[in-house]
Amino acid sequence: MFSDQHIEELEIRLVLEAIHARYGYDFRGYALESMRRRLHVALTKSRSAHLGELQHRLLTEPALFSELLDDLTVQVSAMFRDPGFYLAFRREVVPILRTYPELKIWHAGCASGEEVYTTAILLAEEDLYERAQLYATDVSTTALTRAREGIYDTNVFESSRQGYVDAGGVGRFDDYYSTAYGKSVVREGLKKNVVFFQHDLASDYAFGEMHVIFCRNVLIYFGDPLRAKVFHTFAGGLRRGGFICLGQTERIPTSLDAFTEFCPKQRIYRHRGVS
Repeated sequence: MFSDQHIEELEIRLVLEAIHARYGYDFRGYALESMRRRLHVALTKSRSAHLGELQHRLLTEPALFSELLDDLTVQVSAMFRDPGFYLAFRREVVPILRTYPELKIWHAGCASGEEVYTTAILLAEEDLYERAQLYATDVSTTALTRAREGIYDTNVFESSRQGYVDAGGVGRFDDYYSTAYGKSVVREGLKKNVVFFQHDLASDYAFGEMHVIFCRNVLIYFGDPLRAKVFHTFAGGLRRGGFICLGQTERIPTSLDAFTEFCPKQRIYRHRGVS
């Protein structure tokens, strides 16, 4: 006999199967509780009576799926979030990056781009930006559009000012954006070496020879099998001696021996071997 909880779990899995079959987005490996919360938000927004109705509407109304996609994905970002991480990156990782004539850096799951531009600022201050190419990817095209434009509410920068200082910022934070009509825009110089494009960590392959991969506070929303798959994808996309940077509550499992701890407290790992 199926309980109400088991029936709801089955309904959730059917919705996710329908999304994958209809649109190619693969949320089937995401943590069940995370998808339950997001689908209930989608129910409310779409004014659907139940998950069965939502599934039918998602299959027959592409515009509704586009409207709800951001609610189904992780769209949380901030400038200089976790300043202690960026301070450690500046002090411990940057000296090693200086030894390379060029740098390839991947922000996987970049959301609306604030952390991408945080990295750009840090690299600029360390005289590394001109030799760097940043690849910023996300499953949401809407989020990528916002990230590419680099236009944010003014409070995004104002609330990040202390974080910039705590992360070891050495310049004037105001120099990295301009403000007008209640919006702040990232300076064009920080955009020129950034390429934004769509990529699904659940199903797409990695691109290789990265010196650094940032994937911070994304994997916590994945189930264990998908998380393991993504770690193997990163292992294949990162050059030997390169770095992978995770969020504060994330860690690489000890069973994956491709990486070694570099700054354990800040969840910075290094690919075994030196290029």
